[in-house]
Amino acid sequence: NIRGMSHKIVNLRVRDVRFPTSLEQHGSDAMHTDPDYSAAYVVLDTDSGLKGFGLTFTLGKGTEIVLCAVKALAGLVIGKSLQEIVSNFRGFYRLLTSDGQMRWLGPEKGVIHLATAAVLNAVWDLWARAEGKYHAMYLSIQDPKQIVSCIDFRYITDVLTEEEALDILVKAQEGKKQREDQMLKEGYPAYTTSCAWLGYSDQQLKQLCSDGLKSGWTRFKVKVGADLEDDIRRCCLIRKMIGPSSTLMIDANQRWDVAEAISWVSRLAEVKPLWIEEPTSPDDILGHAAISKALAPLGIGVATGEQCHNRVMFKQFLQASALQFVQIDSCRLGSVNENLAVLLMAYKFQVPVCPHAGGVGLCELVQHLILFDYICVSADLRNRMCEYVDHLHEHFTSPVVIQDAHYMPPKDPGYSCEMLEESVNRHEYPEGDIWKQEIKK
Repeated sequence: NIRGMSHKIVNLRVRDVRFPTSLEQHGSDAMHTDPDYSAAYVVLDTDSGLKGFGLTFTLGKGTEIVLCAVKALAGLVIGKSLQEIVSNFRGFYRLLTSDGQMRWLGPEKGVIHLATAAVLNAVWDLWARAEGKYHAMYLSIQDPKQIVSCIDFRYITDVLTEEEALDILVKAQEGKKQREDQMLKEGYPAYTTSCAWLGYSDQQLKQLCSDGLKSGWTRFKVKVGADLEDDIRRCCLIRKMIGPSSTLMIDANQRWDVAEAISWVSRLAEVKPLWIEEPTSPDDILGHAAISKALAPLGIGVATGEQCHNRVMFKQFLQASALQFVQIDSCRLGSVNENLAVLLMAYKFQVPVCPHAGGVGLCELVQHLILFDYICVSADLRNRMCEYVDHLHEHFTSPVVIQDAHYMPPKDPGYSCEMLEESVNRHEYPEGDIWKQEIKK
């Protein structure tokens, strides 16, 4: 019986896995013109033979730096039993993020926090596997008190106390079974970003939009920000293709200054975008607030969060009314623990959560968080949808399942980010076959 075991972590391995997506401009946007979708991939070995798999997402170069940071955290993890960790998960989260010396490298931001996410994602995977549950539903049947005990409330108690968090989760127990059944039957609404990367030709855009519509997609996101006239042309082209009743979002990936963002997006108002995503520096909370205020009369919201460092920044974005859509990221924040804090704060401020996904494994991970949000926190689907990008799912043992433009709940135990060993071996940098061939070129 796996459940009776302590699952002591005896080893932590981390690998640099990179996919040469830049060759075909997949993932290209106004700021990241040649991304190679990559991951620092963590495997935890236990004395029971059970393994936990986790990752954090990167764009290629620099993944080796994240590997160094993961190795620096390994000593805090090896030797601990799963039981020991989850019985005081808040304490373990804080152990990783508040080490007296390493904290200086963050705290709770940058490379060290990406490393923390990879390690903690692997711990959550291990926990769900040990319980034989897939992660979202595993979370959703936990006692609200246990969920709250995973969250570090330090620095956010001025907007969300532990008591308030517990109260939100207890209230959401009502109707939970129906929502769970609904998700198993219908899935969670998704939108697609795969049709309109910035590097794609018009021909490719049209083809992909047309394919998307045939597959049942009604929500589309377009990359903008490099050239205004080009943006107007491309957005009009896509709006015309998808029709007036489909939803269109635009994403500038931090390209503009504040005034420039306001004037640029005002020019794009004719295509009726639901939101402008990452209009300016991801750290500029007051800048986002100014943009939100200026665009409100046009009916355009501001969305951001994929590069928001931690729960403290999300707290301020919410306090300043600087975003109308909260975009959590499963690998930027400190794993599930910190994402839970943001989901609960977003609920308190009544701002919908529409997670960032795509990359390598982000869709696989984030589906769990969004199912949890609906079943156990928000109980609301209005203005909510989860990003989907159709790249690299074939490298996972339990790839996401999309049906009628909805995320269908995963069926295998764990946190869905175990990669196929063969894929890892082939794409490991710089020794894998793929890179040996690429580097030769």
